[in-house]
Amino acid sequence: MKAIVVGGGIGGLAAAVSLRRVGWEVEVRERAAAFGEIGAGVGVMPNALRALSWMGLEDEVRRLGTPRVSGGVRASDGRWLVHLPDVGQEKIIAMHRADLHGVLLRALPPEVLFTDSEVTGVEDLDADLVVAADGINSCLRAQLFPDAPGPVYAGATAWRGVAPGPFELPITQTLGPGGEAGVLPLGDGRVCWYLARVAPAAADLDPVELFGGWHDPIPDLVASTPAVVRHDVHHLPPLRTFVSGRVALLGDAAHAMVPYLGQGACMALEDAVTLAACGGDLARYDAVRRPRTQAVWRGSRTAGRFGIELRSPVAVALRDLVFRAVPAAVAVRGMARFSSWEVPAMPTPVGSLDRVEPGGDVDH
Repeated sequence: MKAIVVGGGIGGLAAAVSLRRVGWEVEVRERAAAFGEIGAGVGVMPNALRALSWMGLEDEVRRLGTPRVSGGVRASDGRWLVHLPDVGQEKIIAMHRADLHGVLLRALPPEVLFTDSEVTGVEDLDADLVVAADGINSCLRAQLFPDAPGPVYAGATAWRGVAPGPFELPITQTLGPGGEAGVLPLGDGRVCWYLARVAPAAADLDPVELFGGWHDPIPDLVASTPAVVRHDVHHLPPLRTFVSGRVALLGDAAHAMVPYLGQGACMALEDAVTLAACGGDLARYDAVRRPRTQAVWRGSRTAGRFGIELRSPVAVALRDLVFRAVPAAVAVRGMARFSSWEVPAMPTPVGSLDRVEPGGDVDH
């Protein structure tokens, strides 16, 4: 059985690694001139680590990732709202997105990787399975589901970067009025960071000015970063199905979500392993992945409403009071709600591919 994976990002490469593990012949088609990953840090949550373990890549990720012994949530003035002293390598691994991408890329032989290979349709693809992992602006999704809405602006803009350091910091999330910041330290002293702010799309904003009054070291991280990437935050309204004929949507092409739970890349890794575990049964893949990812999609939206979207001083003070009243053990259990996923059983061997007729509607 042959699969063509369209898109060479984290989700696409993970799908290729996973499908090869269960015996599929795979090609990865990337439209760019080279395989690579932009952005800054990624938190490899326990669910994502289990997916990577199934792929045989856990040890390499742990080697490149950063073990931490503390973390939590802070207010913009630096006060701890929730302090989690036991957040360590067994819980969350912080690493650069490019390092995670590299782990997946090195797990594939060069002969299955094709660059400068843009795919705009599936009719001429010689494959039993096509994996559409071509991102939030997926060309294949638009073609297969012409009535489905495209990405929607989520009301916030974000900046990301890697401060050269050296710094010695815990993993933290900071919540302030209409804004959010995150810190993911790397093992070599560098720090991946992100900022997000409620704002009109394409607004002319200066992150140094907006976050200059937040607690240390946030202003220093921003000021010392040589290259800052900015993008407006979009999400994809939930689809009624992730499959059409021999095509399976994966990652942001299927369920792009706001980043306030840090689960976007983790969901793509789950998708990849589940697709392989389903042995080509696309109806089962859809039935397993759609409820799971859409629950996390809703959770991310909820986290935004009670996080970055709160701007009035009264609402922010009440939110902070609730956070401080929550015991650390309860907070950890809340995090586990989204990261307790396990790799599905794999009863279906590679063989016949069960196709699904095209859908196209969305569930509002």
